Amino acid sequence: MANDDVLPTPLLDSESHALLQSITEEGGYAYARMSTRAALGDTRAAEAAREMAWEQLHSGPWNSVLPVWRDAYSMACLHVAKWCYVNGEYKEVIRVLDMGLIMGGSVLRKDLEDGIVKAMERVRVSDESNESKNSVLTRRNDVDLVEQEDCKNVHHLIGHHAQTVRQILPKNSLSCKIVGKRSALSLEEFMCDYFLPGSPVLLSDSMTHWPATTKWNDLNYLKRVAGYRTVPVEVGKNYLCTDWKQEMLTFSEFLERIQSNSSDVPTYLAQHPLFDQIQELRNDIVIPDYCFAGGTEMKSVNAWFGPAGTVTPLHHDPHHNILAQVVGKKYVRLYPASLSEELYPHSESMLKNSSQVDLDNMDPNEFPKIQNVEFLDCILEEGEMLYIPPKWWHYVRSLTTSLSVDLDNMDPNEFPKIQNVEFLDCILEEGEMLYIPPKWWHYVRSLTTSLSVSFWWSASSSSPGSPTS
Repeated sequence: MANDDVLPTPLLDSESHALLQSITEEGGYAYARMSTRAALGDTRAAEAAREMAWEQLHSGPWNSVLPVWRDAYSMACLHVAKWCYVNGEYKEVIRVLDMGLIMGGSVLRKDLEDGIVKAMERVRVSDESNESKNSVLTRRNDVDLVEQEDCKNVHHLIGHHAQTVRQILPKNSLSCKIVGKRSALSLEEFMCDYFLPGSPVLLSDSMTHWPATTKWNDLNYLKRVAGYRTVPVEVGKNYLCTDWKQEMLTFSEFLERIQSNSSDVPTYLAQHPLFDQIQELRNDIVIPDYCFAGGTEMKSVNAWFGPAGTVTPLHHDPHHNILAQVVGKKYVRLYPASLSEELYPHSESMLKNSSQVDLDNMDPNEFPKIQNVEFLDCILEEGEMLYIPPKWWHYVRSLTTSLSVDLDNMDPNEFPKIQNVEFLDCILEEGEMLYIPPKWWHYVRSLTTSLSVSFWWSASSSSPGSPTS
């Protein structure tokens, strides 16, 4: 059999013995037997092993699943995919391996990713001749007036269509304080004016160099690089509603669903690490320098893609957040953390960062405190970014078909003790010196091209302030 007719799995080949031993130690004797038979070409055993691992993944809360069972699921997916590949079922190979990426562990991830690349090469050859001539992403809108391309900024939108727009937004929208907008803001200005004070800001002209701003409006491009990839989507108004659920769809199926607008129930690709899964889409975006303010590392880069009318209910997050609008428009409302009591957080630990208030159907008698609370809001236009400081409450509604990138850069749950520790800080200007006493912890970041001189010295035992016997 030619090498091109076989799906190579070097990690699976080298790690199988150790993985099966670990799985057996956790009671997975039946799985180990099926997996061994699968490696010898038994397709029924491969499917049985995958089903066993799937049951283990759903045997309790996700965070309680043993990592070895996630790796077991990846292993079974690779066995199934290898035989699908031999039979020329390349689309099924992609689906199976994507499930391994989404649900599986990290040990065999490289085999899963490389297998998808190899299968995608096969399906793209046949697909290129069948691309649709109508390749522009349709902008379905909450109201027809919002769709108009001459509505380039919030002031135009308010001035000409205020009454119509406000009918689809929460009460008092666009009537309080509008989030300030800055163009081509430098990192130093961002840190001094917004990051350190903890103030939201709209950032324009900061993503004009992103390939995504042109490529992601092209349906043929999206289908070509991601059409056969399986993604998790949310179905229902939002995660707080009882009829909310999750489904697995191919990206093409998802695009068709939001383009056709055939269902009253919204389908949303929400807060999914799409760019970890699909490298071609990751190459279309650029992490803004703003995300490295404060010296933190990126924690997550997620995609939000859905039709007009999709809502993310009022909630807050513990980290710095930049929401980059690549396609379409969104309405965003913001409340500072100091107003948390007036926003009626859920008491359950899993939902304590979400408000009980449904801003779209608010009962003033049930939630009287929120009625007169001031807020900031804005229309987030295509090509703009919105900085949302930690713990600021925010509500988001898509006004058109919308594709956004969410960039988060600090997880305080990883280092909880440091969150409420007081500190001193400053901007060290040209011509100034800063004295740092011994053993004081310090973090330093250059805000401009910088040349500094550092003087270290040891004090003698007779110096003022030195310990005496």
